[in-house]
Amino acid sequence: MPNWCVVEGDLLQQPVEAIVNAWNRNIIPWWLLLPQGVSGAIKRAAGTEPFREVARHGPVPLGKAILTGAGRLPFRGIIHVAGINMLWRASAYSIRESVKNALRVAGTAGFRSVAFPLLGTGSGGFSPEKAKALMLEEFAKSQFPGSIRLVEFNPQAAAAAATGPA
Repeated sequence: MPNWCVVEGDLLQQPVEAIVNAWNRNIIPWWLLLPQGVSGAIKRAAGTEPFREVARHGPVPLGKAILTGAGRLPFRGIIHVAGINMLWRASAYSIRESVKNALRVAGTAGFRSVAFPLLGTGSGGFSPEKAKALMLEEFAKSQFPGSIRLVEFNPQAAAAAATGPA
């Protein structure tokens, strides 16, 4: 049974080996997309190499996951999930499949810890409460042997973590 928790803060400041990037189907070239949300933060911190690497995989089926290097980030890898459909919308199916496949990739890669953002809730337009419930259900069913973090972005918690205790 996996060990999982929900934390508030910044995905990029988590003490894990890999993070999950809420990505798209990889149909539109990454360099045409304006950086926003989780992907934008990852691109600004990691650089473009992880995105060039994921682009080499071509179109990604909905819900599938692709492992890349972490660029300038201190993680062992970034797992990019195709969590939105061709109309840029998330669904219960895309969220569940993204979680299952990201955890499968993390396990295959030998990662002992992974952190997820709330999938599908940015440009995907899915309800954060419903996405969280779906993700926690998938975490509970998973055979991933390591620890899992669901990171709910909170700018105040992220800023406090970045500056340390007062």
